[in-house]
Amino acid sequence: MSKQNGLFVGGVDGGGTTFKCCLSTAEGEILKSERFVTERPKDTIDACADFFARCAKDGQPAEAIGIACFGPLDIDPQSANYGSILNTPKPGWSGFNVRDELGHRTGLPVGVDTDVNGALAAEMAWGAARGAKSAVYVTVGTGIGAGIFANGDFLGRPTHPEFGHIRVTRHRDDIYAGACSFHGDCLEGLASAPAVEARFGPPALMAADHPGWEIVACYLAQACISLTLTVRPEKIVLGGGLLLAPGLIDHIREQYAAMLNGYLDMPTDAVAQLIVLPGLGDNAGLLGGAQLALKRLAGE
Repeated sequence: MSKQNGLFVGGVDGGGTTFKCCLSTAEGEILKSERFVTERPKDTIDACADFFARCAKDGQPAEAIGIACFGPLDIDPQSANYGSILNTPKPGWSGFNVRDELGHRTGLPVGVDTDVNGALAAEMAWGAARGAKSAVYVTVGTGIGAGIFANGDFLGRPTHPEFGHIRVTRHRDDIYAGACSFHGDCLEGLASAPAVEARFGPPALMAADHPGWEIVACYLAQACISLTLTVRPEKIVLGGGLLLAPGLIDHIREQYAAMLNGYLDMPTDAVAQLIVLPGLGDNAGLLGGAQLALKRLAGE
C-alpha cells in the first residue's frame, strides 16, 4: 500500500479486558498509542475519542478509524445493527453499537470488524502472513476466536466464525469441567486464559515446564489440525496473551505433528513455517484497526 502524503488513520483494538488506540501511517507505522481498561461502553468509547481528539490537536488528525472489536459482532453492512456487539457476557456491552458510537463521538468514518479479522488483515499486509493467499489468525486470551481468509475474502461473511466454541477431545489427564458459560468444555472453555487460571493459577506465574502447558497445547494443536484439514491455510498465526508463555508454541507444534501421525507428509520445518507467532507482536490488533480504517477510506 503506497504512502499518501499526510494521511493518518486511527486504529482501535477493542478487547474484552483492554481497549488500545493508535495513530498510524498508511504503511502501518504506529506514531502514537494508548490503552485503557475496558469499562462501561460509553466511558470506553469516550476515552478512545479523546485520544483521537488529542492527535488532531497536535496536528495529526486521523482521516478514518477502524475498530477491530471483541464479539460476537454484527459485521453485516446490510444489517440495521451493523457494528453492534451481540449477546456477550461482558456486562453492559450487549447491543452496544461500537461503530455508530465512535463515529458519532469523532465525526469520522469508522470501519469495523472482529478483532481476529482485523489482526489477520494486518498480519497479511505487514506481518507473519504477508504474501500468503490464505491464512488464519487465532487469538488465545480471555476468549478464543479465529479469523479465516481464503479465496479472496474472510470466511463467514456476512457473519463470522465462532471458532472458540468447536468441540475438542479431552486430554487424558484433564478433568476440568470447562469455563465456557455456554458450552462448558469447548475449545475456549478448556484452553482460554480464564480456563488455564482456574485450574493451574495465573498463566504468567506458570513455569515453562509446568504440566498444564502440555494440556493447553493438546487443545490448541487440535484446533490447528481442524484448520489444516478443513481450510488448508498457508499460515496459522497464533496470537493473544496466552501465546506469550515461553515455549508454548513449540509444544503446540510438537503435538500437532504427533497427532497428524505422518498424514499430509509434513516435516518438522514445514510445521514451524505453518504455525507461527504474530509478526506484529502485540500490535496486530491495533494495526488491524488501521487496516480497517484504510479499507473504509477505499470504500471497501
